[in-house]
Amino acid sequence: MWPKRTLNSKKYGVDLIKFTHASNTAVHGSNKVDDTIRYLSLHDNKYIRYFTGHTKKVTTLVMSPIDDTFLSASLDKTIRIWDLRSANCQGLMHLSSRPVAAFDPEGLIFAAGINSEMIKLYDLRSFDKGPFNTFRLPQDRDCEWTGMKFSPDGKMILISTNGQVIRLVDSFQGQPLQTFMGHTNMKNIPLEASFSPDSQFVFSGSTDGWIHVWNAENGTKTANLNCDHTGPVQAVQFNPKFMMLASACSNMAFWLPSIEGD
Repeated sequence: MWPKRTLNSKKYGVDLIKFTHASNTAVHGSNKVDDTIRYLSLHDNKYIRYFTGHTKKVTTLVMSPIDDTFLSASLDKTIRIWDLRSANCQGLMHLSSRPVAAFDPEGLIFAAGINSEMIKLYDLRSFDKGPFNTFRLPQDRDCEWTGMKFSPDGKMILISTNGQVIRLVDSFQGQPLQTFMGHTNMKNIPLEASFSPDSQFVFSGSTDGWIHVWNAENGTKTANLNCDHTGPVQAVQFNPKFMMLASACSNMAFWLPSIEGD
């Protein structure tokens, strides 16, 4: 598969690029010069807007599933709420440690993971009043939380780490549901984990180049997928409209389910 276009950002670098709801624009973090978030037109490779405020590396960037709102979290221990239509920060939260954050599938609630031991749930319309629910989990002392996602059905929260463990938590009551292990992460780097579109399976990359798959309901390992990835598989995501999985190290692989009888 050949790339359709190549867009360069040599001056600022690119990190955590996310499509917006428009097919020809994206937002991305920067890994050079500063920690500004940039809103890019993919049509002509020009920047539409800059979102400034973070003073350290942006580690989470996530679009609302319903509108032009997006969240960013940073090593500066803040979460910021933005609207693509304005360069002004719409909301700012100062936290005690590096946070991770995620929207629920309805776009009405967001979760903040704090100090690798606590999940706070906020109503987006009244987040300044504080969380409406807080779940405290046993602290991960051998690794840090590096990512968070709600399941597509909204019933679970998946917590990725820079270690050899992935956690699954009930999003309503906060009880731990599963601990997924068996993938390798000898380099202690952030490895993305994702749900299948039906919320029944969890997929994660590993530093050995394999993709590992678990059953979300009972925690059992169901498959190991190999596509000759030459380095750590740090990104694993499903196409939101089709049953296609993409995985990436320095190269990308696309996966489709096999059809019985093929």
